[in-house]
Amino acid sequence: MKKALAATATAVSLALTSFVATAADFKPAVAYDTAGKHDKSFNQAVFENGVTAFNKDKGVKVFEYVPSNDTQREQGLERMARRGYSPIVVVGFNYAASLEKVAKAYPDTDFVIIDSVVDLPNVKSLVFAEHEGSFLVGALAAMKSDTQKVGFVGGMDIPLIRKFACGYEQGVKHVNGDAEVFQNMTGSTPAAFADPVRGAELAKSQFSRGADIIFAAAGGTGNGVYQAAKDEGKFAIGVDSNQNHMHPGTMLTSMVKRVGFTTYKVFEEYQAGNFTAGIQANGLADGGIEWALDEYNRDLVSAEQEAQLNAIAERIVAGEIVVHDYMADNSCKY
Repeated sequence: MKKALAATATAVSLALTSFVATAADFKPAVAYDTAGKHDKSFNQAVFENGVTAFNKDKGVKVFEYVPSNDTQREQGLERMARRGYSPIVVVGFNYAASLEKVAKAYPDTDFVIIDSVVDLPNVKSLVFAEHEGSFLVGALAAMKSDTQKVGFVGGMDIPLIRKFACGYEQGVKHVNGDAEVFQNMTGSTPAAFADPVRGAELAKSQFSRGADIIFAAAGGTGNGVYQAAKDEGKFAIGVDSNQNHMHPGTMLTSMVKRVGFTTYKVFEEYQAGNFTAGIQANGLADGGIEWALDEYNRDLVSAEQEAQLNAIAERIVAGEIVVHDYMADNSCKY
């Protein structure tokens, strides 16, 4: 009996020692993209709903890094890994090449990348069903539009942004097959996500052609689209974080990628010892994607429109509506 009790005590002691060691080794970090953590969009969602919320709830300080230019991404990741940070969450597909190199060099460090896939045993890749959320806001745009002409302004012309555009177009056409969808991409380099002047120019061009609602999936460039919509007395749709508050009365809704919430969950799981590498898909079904309805746009969306949109969301989750993913075949055929 004494031997059994001693064995049990030893097991508990080892378990506690293991737990303490794990807690001591928990040094989370985030590497934002060059837009910084106050971009009013993607990076800010990670900062506010992930980093700040986790620190407030758990009392754990998350180390934060912002590169000044593209070349500093790899340097920053290597420095954090060398200093023992883990997991290191990197924000955005622009980190993919740098992460692959650093993750191979530091196999005992765990990494998480948002919006790209890096196939390594110490990397979790968080991807989102942007096409599903874009379908929903496209459907709402068609319900709300007086002209049945709506627009889309994308940032960098890459498959990921085409994925937003294609989902949006499908949602518009689901409600009205005769509606027109104007589309423009801002550029072909990462700078296309930080050009609000160009965003405003593209928006004004689409408004002049009859569009009365524009969805921007363009990072900081979208700020120019939203301002142009306000100036023209039209509507805009935000992206990534809930941007309804930016111009109340102008922002019809926002297509929210819950990157902050997902970052928070990753930290929480890692702290509990439940980290797993591989691809994690986040969509409507698991709350990774949503459309925003709050006090800032409540008066713009009728109860009937809200009910219609929620019914469409339920049909997407149930598989009754299949939204084509542009990145599946690099086409928008549906």
